[in-house]
Amino acid sequence: MEKIKFSAELDVFQSKSELPKPIQILMNKAIVARDKAYAPYSNFKVGAAILMDNNEVVSGSNQENAAYPSGLCAERTAIFYAGSKYPGMPMKALAVTAKSLSKEITSPIPPCGACRQSISEYEVNQSTGIPIYFMGETGKVYKAKSIKDLLPFIFDKLNL
Repeated sequence: MEKIKFSAELDVFQSKSELPKPIQILMNKAIVARDKAYAPYSNFKVGAAILMDNNEVVSGSNQENAAYPSGLCAERTAIFYAGSKYPGMPMKALAVTAKSLSKEITSPIPPCGACRQSISEYEVNQSTGIPIYFMGETGKVYKAKSIKDLLPFIFDKLNL
């Protein structure tokens, strides 16, 4: 038997104001998207914004449905829209923020597993990492340089 050890390194910013200016702007667009989320069941709103290679920003918010599996997370809403609007165009950064209507979220909220898998598809296709910045409503912001920091054993087209 052998063991495989892996580790991830994330950058930690104490607040949104410490982010580079372009990323502050991107996170602000994620906040605007978050506030437009349709989350009447969970009362947990998430917004995502993607900076494209042409410097356009594509955003999305979680969209719930009474039949829970029919809803869609903010990250996948944004990334699928980006892939549809700008097919094949590299994504330079992704910002994600979450807010609960029942309590203040001060810890960074990372993408869920399904969103990580979807992000990995686009990252593999563009052959470069997509930096992911994520936060709660307030507080620290974490930065992963690549989805591989959050999903080290990705399943991609090479597995098929």
